[in-house]
Amino acid sequence: MPSSDESKSEFSPVVTLRAWLQRLGETGRAGMAKGGIGLEHELAAVAKRLDGDKAVIFPQPGGHDVSVFSGIVSNRSWIAEAMGESEETMLSRFQHASLNPLAWHEVTDAPAHEVVHSDGIDLLKLLPIPTHSEHDNGPYISAGLLISRNPENGIQNVSINRLQVSGPNRLGVLILPRHTHYYHELAERTGADLPVAIVIGIDPLTLLASQAILPVDCDELEVAGALHGQPLDVVKCTSSDVRVPAHSEIVIEGRVLANVREKEGPFAEFPQYYGPPQDGPVIEVDAITHRRKPLFHTIVSGGLEHLLLGAIPREATLLAHLRRSFVNVLDVHLGLGGVGRYHLYIKIRARQDGEARNILLGALGGHYDLKQVIIVDEDVDIYNPREIEWAVATRFQADRDLIVIPGAQGSKLDPSASEGVSAKMGIDATIPWGSDAFRYKRIRVPGEEAIDPATVLETSAPADITRWLRED
Repeated sequence: MPSSDESKSEFSPVVTLRAWLQRLGETGRAGMAKGGIGLEHELAAVAKRLDGDKAVIFPQPGGHDVSVFSGIVSNRSWIAEAMGESEETMLSRFQHASLNPLAWHEVTDAPAHEVVHSDGIDLLKLLPIPTHSEHDNGPYISAGLLISRNPENGIQNVSINRLQVSGPNRLGVLILPRHTHYYHELAERTGADLPVAIVIGIDPLTLLASQAILPVDCDELEVAGALHGQPLDVVKCTSSDVRVPAHSEIVIEGRVLANVREKEGPFAEFPQYYGPPQDGPVIEVDAITHRRKPLFHTIVSGGLEHLLLGAIPREATLLAHLRRSFVNVLDVHLGLGGVGRYHLYIKIRARQDGEARNILLGALGGHYDLKQVIIVDEDVDIYNPREIEWAVATRFQADRDLIVIPGAQGSKLDPSASEGVSAKMGIDATIPWGSDAFRYKRIRVPGEEAIDPATVLETSAPADITRWLRED
């Protein structure tokens, strides 16, 4: 990937949410909705309609004093800009931050603690929590960073989990078998609750860092500091030892209850289907803290903000994983048609026969969510689905270039999988090794790239072809 100064963004990394919202507004990429938009479906419908085009701020939604915003990282180029990088360099920058975290800096006074609620907690009265999709089981917090601590050593983990409002001070939570799940298991073995905090409303880089793919006992808040280029300020919660970003808009403090399971779901998920209802862990809320005039972030499930937050950290990890063994891997991309998780495209510079297959196998072992991997030559634009399809159409033969691996671990949210067990498919759409060069020579019209339509057409107005035909 390019790393020269010329490929850098003109911006420095964004370190606060409000600075990012201001930039989006000043550049026409954020809009203000009319006051009073409904929290049940209406708010999500507006945000989804403008998905990838504009972030939206919703004043007084459903009559709440707290405003809602959505869509702040719903465009790939916006995420690169927030990082102070170009789209070509942001994966390398993200991976560098993941490998070189910056320890956070603890403060005792923070905007996140300007207002504290510790008695008579009622989530729906205090916070404007929307209901998104048609069959969601009520209001959900969808953009909350769930921060937990390893009960044995105090090291933190950050994730984004769907959180169903199931009572005035109770949240049902989906915890997949990853690091938060491990911490919860450790606590439950001793019969203890697991203290957690849910951060709602944070800068885009801390949001992105929460999705970094790291070993257990690595704190994603330290990756956020590395992305910022400075240690992240954190503050201790009012009711536990969990540390949260000091500039959070809203923090919900609570505990994942030991040995308690209640129904949670259904809820719309990133594959564009509903995650089914199930008995899951429960968080009991002990306190809510926030700024004096807080902002509530919601992510519309299955929208671009949801998909890109999952895709970019995975791309960075997969690129680094492949380059450790294959230096000729040039780029990777998780296509949004594959919901930013399941379909990976790899661009390589071919070196020898059979290597493309090794790269395919390496990729399929790189993350269990991957379901389909397509590998192409360096002349193919992996960000253009039409180019990918063209490479498969003209360089791939199923009896020669297809790899199928049955019965592997996949995504539990893939409805076509069987309890998360899935088949994997690799497609080698590179030019067959040793082929005649002219046989695979791409057609080209000389000078096409240099043509400026404005200089060769008579006018930019609609052409009056009918009048021209009459005069001819």
